[in-house]
Amino acid sequence: MSDETVLELRHIAVMPDEVLRMLAPQPGGVYVDGTLGAGGHSDLIGKIISNDVNDVSKSGYVISFDRDAKAVAVAKKRFAGTNVHPYHADYRDIDIALNQLGIRNVDGMLLDLGLSSDQLDDTERGFSFDANGDLDLRFDASEGQPMWEWLGFLTEERIADLIFQYGEERYSRRIARAIVKRRENRQPIRKANDLAQLVRRCVPHAPGKTRIDLATRTFQAMRIFVNDELGALEEFLKTAPARLNTGGRIAIISFHSLEDRIVKTAFRDNPSLNVLTPKPIGASDAEIGRNPRARSAKLRVAEKK
Repeated sequence: MSDETVLELRHIAVMPDEVLRMLAPQPGGVYVDGTLGAGGHSDLIGKIISNDVNDVSKSGYVISFDRDAKAVAVAKKRFAGTNVHPYHADYRDIDIALNQLGIRNVDGMLLDLGLSSDQLDDTERGFSFDANGDLDLRFDASEGQPMWEWLGFLTEERIADLIFQYGEERYSRRIARAIVKRRENRQPIRKANDLAQLVRRCVPHAPGKTRIDLATRTFQAMRIFVNDELGALEEFLKTAPARLNTGGRIAIISFHSLEDRIVKTAFRDNPSLNVLTPKPIGASDAEIGRNPRARSAKLRVAEKK
């Protein structure tokens, strides 16, 4: 499969049938897509909740948030004149965002915690392993520091810990040692492809296991770290259920065991929610064949009592 084909497949919304079945959007309802991305899920929900396709004023609507200003700008053009309304906001700030929009409660919420194809295609931010742009990895370039700056001063131990904690990479200490050695030799890691090549030299290649790039876990760990993704998810789960109408549902697709554990625990421990997925829903074999990105996706859903 060519790189171009893989990138095209990444444009597909993950588990669309399962999301629509479990979120159960209703005509005339108000829904939040907290991770707009390329707009696949927002588009599907928006079409279902339209009461009158010829009169948007009679339709339900989707409020779609994204931390990535570029994604929002593209979506505003795509969804102009429809019932999908993109906004530049972090889903962790859902209370603030809904208050600013004058919306009290909604009928459903969705998070898809994976990367979008547009982010992978953006060579300037380093999401792609072979990009010759800076190792930035921030969803919102106006906040925080790029990852290459962090690698300029974090200790070897801290780098190893974050790669192991967020990426579950067993060779984290070997990778951290190599990063710091580059820094000490006045050749610090700055570009995404520099990091990818370094990691590939540090991680042994297991015969027969070629499904994912050897740099995947390290890039994932650094992206989660620089964007505080787990902290954002925890904050969202503390406040979001209170903004659901009775019977409203919250659906979250995760791609990492730490994310899935946070969602599972938050749903279980919230007395206002009924868990609808005792075990997470995974993608079908047919979907994985069409879209390899769906292989690690897990969908959990809960309903407001």
